[in-house]
Amino acid sequence: MSEANLGGRFTFAGTSLTVNRMGYGAMQLAGPGVWGPPRDPDAAVVVLREAVAAGVNHIDTSDYYGPHVTNQIIRQALHPYPKDLVIVTKLGGRRPPDRSWQPANSPQELVAGVHDNLRNLGLDALDIANYRVIGSGLGTEEGSIAEQVTVLADLQRKGLIRHIGVSNATAAQVAEAQTITDIVCVQNNYNLAHRHDDALIDDLARQNIAYVPFFPLGGFSPLHSSILSTVAEQLGATPMQVALAWLLHRSPNILLIPGTSSVAHLRENLAAAQLTLSPQTLAELDAVAASTVH
Repeated sequence: MSEANLGGRFTFAGTSLTVNRMGYGAMQLAGPGVWGPPRDPDAAVVVLREAVAAGVNHIDTSDYYGPHVTNQIIRQALHPYPKDLVIVTKLGGRRPPDRSWQPANSPQELVAGVHDNLRNLGLDALDIANYRVIGSGLGTEEGSIAEQVTVLADLQRKGLIRHIGVSNATAAQVAEAQTITDIVCVQNNYNLAHRHDDALIDDLARQNIAYVPFFPLGGFSPLHSSILSTVAEQLGATPMQVALAWLLHRSPNILLIPGTSSVAHLRENLAAAQLTLSPQTLAELDAVAASTVH
């Protein structure tokens, strides 16, 4: 696919890293529950190679996916990496034997996490490392992240991390992180039905900082699904494609990382970047989204 067919290009602020806006999230390459190896490791390798062959040059991952499994598959499939490939990883979490998701945010754990990512990806330095704020639930939680971001900034000075971002962070936490180091991306829960970050996205766009939404279809009510289905039928697309296309239309600093373990689903996701939403369609979708903001 051409650059235009993958949503255009975006250069992370203050960096030489330029990516196509439609990327790939690797979480689903691990086994069920993001635990252990996938049922078909060879198929996972095929999906990654297909994504890169289609023009994807932004892959999102973490060493706590599996744990370790997803990064090892990425290395098997793509190493030595194409020169333009940007691999973004997350730090701040761990997966104990009970398969839960737990914080790993002490300085020692963050340093160990960086070295785990470097070893399993086969890299000398991480392109972008996001500090993932893991709270007691799925949403964001206020609280200082200065200690954790300072640790990453120190690792950046040592050459182990090139650029830093934050994930699952509030606007206040983003602002706090920016007092410590340059932040090149924010990765939060956001989609047509979950619009709490609208103001943050606009603020980041003014700074040319990337915003990377996860759960692009999470939290949809039957009403939202009905509207999406109607629009999708009119466009000859799927509801997921409409949801992804809406995100690309929402703001030029939004980068997408839909994940899948299926080549067919991968191609479907990438094709969403070619959908054109008319002003009338965008207004319909925005009206539905506006009704969910509270």
